[in-house]
Amino acid sequence: MGWSQLLLDSYRHWLGAELIERTEGAAEQARKLFEVPFVVVSHGAEPDPILNYGNQVALDLWEVSWEQFTTTPSRLTAEADNRPERERMLAQARARGFYDGYKGVRISATGRRFMVEQAVIWTVIDIAGSPVGQAATFSSWKHAAGS
Repeated sequence: MGWSQLLLDSYRHWLGAELIERTEGAAEQARKLFEVPFVVVSHGAEPDPILNYGNQVALDLWEVSWEQFTTTPSRLTAEADNRPERERMLAQARARGFYDGYKGVRISATGRRFMVEQAVIWTVIDIAGSPVGQAATFSSWKHAAGS
């Protein structure tokens, strides 16, 4: 099963709703997920998780290529001062499967800051129900003044 399917199935598992309309096959769903007009990102379950998925809106917002994005430690999407809050939110999402309503400052590869609002974070699980990563989605953000 592909990563896009795990993202979509896990979202439905924890939140009881679909992230996107899922009427087509897996390949078309993966394409649709990559092209939706909101951010979808994820990282694996390594001790220092590496980003492993970002749709086109995410790549544009973080101002990186797919190759750059998918080799970036997830923690680097937040500035050092904001990492403790980010870690608390991720821990809450791990504990209950998801966290709804997160907001916080993120930083692009070029140093541009933006405030994420109303993000949903969920634990990505495999078909056996074992955690294999975490994902987030949001459709609202504001660039910081001067960024």
